[in-house]
Amino acid sequence: MILIRLVFTLALLFALAYAGMFGYMLIREYSVPAPGSTQAMIVLGAQVKSDGQPSKQLELRLEAALAEYNKQPRPIVVCGAQGVGEPVTEATAMRNWLVAKGVPADQILLEEDSFNTQQNLEGAIQLLPSHIKNVLIITSDYHLPRAMSIARDLGLNPSGVGSPILPEYWLKNHAREALAWGKYFVNKFLPFIPVGE
Repeated sequence: MILIRLVFTLALLFALAYAGMFGYMLIREYSVPAPGSTQAMIVLGAQVKSDGQPSKQLELRLEAALAEYNKQPRPIVVCGAQGVGEPVTEATAMRNWLVAKGVPADQILLEEDSFNTQQNLEGAIQLLPSHIKNVLIITSDYHLPRAMSIARDLGLNPSGVGSPILPEYWLKNHAREALAWGKYFVNKFLPFIPVGE
């Protein structure tokens, strides 16, 4: 009986913590300030289709990046390694798309070794001159606040623009992102507790 009560209590605490994290995530998502002037852009990767073209989610990120670049040309770091089933790295697919839309190739820096948000941003920092701190991060709207928090942790001064996601993926992506926020806080404040990459 004691074990059952303990399991129930832990499950209830997890549900309450998850609900709180979900609410926190939504507040952060819908309160991202308008971007200011920045020295460079960082576009975070997403899935590439088997023909080497960006997935719809990645294309939406690229469309947002292109719009921002046309407002203020500046270097763009595109991030992402080659995942399972992807014929090229995400960064390569992004560069190809941007060049086809008229962005000069010499304005695009490729970060091709990263598999998650932390690695994306760490790799982007290595490619940019050390004096560049004011960056514009482009990613999906649900993902943007956490990406900006990680960027601040790494010493950047980020602004952000979030691209929309398809409605049918809203719940799935937000449910997963709430868990990612929990992992982020554990890694930040309780680094001695291993929670994986």
